[in-house]
Amino acid sequence: MILPGRIITAVVLFAALVLPNVAQAHRFAPSLLKLVETAQHTYNVVWKTPTEATSNTPLRPIWPATCLITSESAAVREDTGTIATWTLGCDQLGDSGLVGHYLGVSGLAENQTAAMIMLTLRDGRHYQSVVNAEKTRFLVPAIPSQTKVITEYPILGIEHIWGGIDHLMFVFGLLLLVGGGTRLFWTITAFTVGHSITLAMVTLTVFDYPVALIEFAIALSIFILALELARGDSPATRTHARNLFRRHPWWLAGGFGLLHGMGFAGALAEIGLPQSNVPLALLSFNIGIEIGQIAFVLLAIGAWRLINRAVTLKPLAINTWKISPEHLATLSVYVLGGLSAMWCIERGLEYLGSG
Repeated sequence: MILPGRIITAVVLFAALVLPNVAQAHRFAPSLLKLVETAQHTYNVVWKTPTEATSNTPLRPIWPATCLITSESAAVREDTGTIATWTLGCDQLGDSGLVGHYLGVSGLAENQTAAMIMLTLRDGRHYQSVVNAEKTRFLVPAIPSQTKVITEYPILGIEHIWGGIDHLMFVFGLLLLVGGGTRLFWTITAFTVGHSITLAMVTLTVFDYPVALIEFAIALSIFILALELARGDSPATRTHARNLFRRHPWWLAGGFGLLHGMGFAGALAEIGLPQSNVPLALLSFNIGIEIGQIAFVLLAIGAWRLINRAVTLKPLAINTWKISPEHLATLSVYVLGGLSAMWCIERGLEYLGSG
């Protein structure tokens, strides 16, 4: 099915002009504020934020006003984040130190993001908490809560998958490729298995990889999927070798899922993991990703059925040309292809520049 040239041009221009910043949405991982008590009333502070800002309002760490910076190092860039380090002196807090006081981050609402706070005391107590636009501060309790990892890392996983427009577009492409039923179940399952494997392996430092190259490869995976969708599913191509992905979509989903898992792992590495609960945090983060992914699939299927039904009952018309459900499907493929091509160019140039 071929759309009129003006419609195709409009779609490509819309993707190029309106959505370029959205293309990197998944790179904006939550910020990390990490404090380690090295001596009484003395803390080493690591503050990591995304290099590319989403708002003119900066993200700033919050600690008790009586705590003063006694030394600091110049901020350095590491992958997609900027890291600043300080030594914090809190002589006026008393023997309990930061216990009973607030730690937090300002600017979360303006940047529509979250932040992870980690605190390690000399006696072995370890704290972690997620702060966001609704809850910008964390009150340090005397006894750490063991339920924080279970309740907060899934939220981080959900936020990451829903903030990652490229990951969601790949899942949407899989929906267009296989439709519904058991084929959709096995295809999404294969994608889940693929990205779960590399998420775990990278997080547990089994291997490392160049971030910029993987970002490009993720964009390329979406472009390849768009090309497969553009070929269609006619009898003439159904048995062709190049139509293998359509006949066995789970191989496509699982293979490219390995790439997307590395993208998830990069975000989790920037957030940080509690050293005493690494497996639990990894599992909880992955569960959050799956919850977000399933919610997106259900929402996309529901929305697609409603739109198809509406267009079938009362076709839209542009001049004398009527838009059918088939036209909408083709339009979606053009949008997917235009966006992924733009991401490939943008990230390819970034990778060449980083080398």
